[in-house]
Amino acid sequence: MSGRIRVVVAKPGLDGHDRGAKVVARALRDAGMEVIYTGLHQTPEQVVETVLQEDADAVGLSVLSGAHMTLFAKVVALLKERDADDVVVFGGGIIPEEDLPRLAELGVAKVFTPGAPTHEIVDWVRSNVAQTAGT
Repeated sequence: MSGRIRVVVAKPGLDGHDRGAKVVARALRDAGMEVIYTGLHQTPEQVVETVLQEDADAVGLSVLSGAHMTLFAKVVALLKERDADDVVVFGGGIIPEEDLPRLAELGVAKVFTPGAPTHEIVDWVRSNVAQTAGT
């Protein structure tokens, strides 16, 4: 169906826990969005390549390893390098409150911390990701 929001849900880095990412991916899918889940242990380059190949409107990054500042920044920078800085970047995971302002400065539109209800994530994506009448 043309015009549906396309979201890549990605697990960059080395942490091996993806339950939260899978829960979010399923909630977005159940809400009618097209969701591409990358699986574990993706490099930022692999994530961005998937976003471009899938013509995604948004990418949701899940990081539990503490490497969020490096990984989120790299994905945002690579999207910009590839002229895809219109892709909305959001994330979640174990991210300290004090890192949230810096992530926003880097271009991360929203960070959901543990316990965020899936309906809030779905509502935020619907409200903040422009649907494109796709090519």
